[in-house]
Amino acid sequence: MNYSELANASRILFETELKPVQGQRIQPTGFPNLGAATYRLPESGRNMLLVESNQSMANRLEDVMWDYNNNRIIQELKGLPYIEVFNETTEAIATSSLLEAHRLASPYILDGEDKSVYEVFEKASLDINVNEMPINMQALAELVFKYDPNSLIHGVFFASKALAGGRFRLQRLLSSFIEAEDVETVESGGVKNDILNPKGSAAEKFGNVPFHRTEYVAKKITAYFNLDLACLSSYGLDESANRLLINLSLWKVRRFLTTGLRLRTACDLEAQELKVSTPATLAIPSEEELLAEVVLNIEECTKKNLFVNPPVTHISWRVKEKKKGE
Repeated sequence: MNYSELANASRILFETELKPVQGQRIQPTGFPNLGAATYRLPESGRNMLLVESNQSMANRLEDVMWDYNNNRIIQELKGLPYIEVFNETTEAIATSSLLEAHRLASPYILDGEDKSVYEVFEKASLDINVNEMPINMQALAELVFKYDPNSLIHGVFFASKALAGGRFRLQRLLSSFIEAEDVETVESGGVKNDILNPKGSAAEKFGNVPFHRTEYVAKKITAYFNLDLACLSSYGLDESANRLLINLSLWKVRRFLTTGLRLRTACDLEAQELKVSTPATLAIPSEEELLAEVVLNIEECTKKNLFVNPPVTHISWRVKEKKKGE
């Protein structure tokens, strides 16, 4: 990475065009009580479609870090801090801050009987006197980076009133969404056949059940990415920390574009060339080059004691047994 090109940049804006691997139809993300998010541009009147939302893309960009077969961070990123939650009931790893929707602020991390992580942030809220003064964002960012740098990249919000009155919040450094232009609907349907009892009650999951299906075709599908360098700079982190967050963010995007574009059964895409619009002269390294940089960054941050030791913080979670009548 040529860091000199980022010296005066407030953000890195880049994008890539996506195409279905087969055919033309795509299945967008759906929202409760809404369905697909479609809209019309005010000036041109073009029909638009939100294929993947910011919040969904954050989850997908986190997924590329996780080894689901071995239930841990991928071997190449060993040494990067995160929180691991052990389920005492099943005696197995239940989840982690890399998988949880709220990352470090997950209830499985903060609200269980094991208060070790909660107490770290509770103590920090007292140490920097945030209940009476503006939040020391540098101190908060350094603490979050120490336990889980990924929570800095994708944002975290500690909603507990006991933690600075619910004011511990860090916005996303890396945001992304997928949008389609000039879309048209493709209406189709089918029938769930019941070969034993075709006239059975659908409410009881029996019988033949016809269903409706809406898909879309688009003139163009684009994945957009925004890495907020100005926000990162405002935290005043060590330069090694900054470089790790930049390289890890860009690697996650590269990795997602090569491994994570099967968004749904009927939405399997492939990426074209990755193009940078800001700063215009920046060339984003390859996935392999970025990963090599990240490995070096992890080593540098470890030597400077910017990470908690050991890097993986283990906490326990016990499933609360319901009392009679609950």
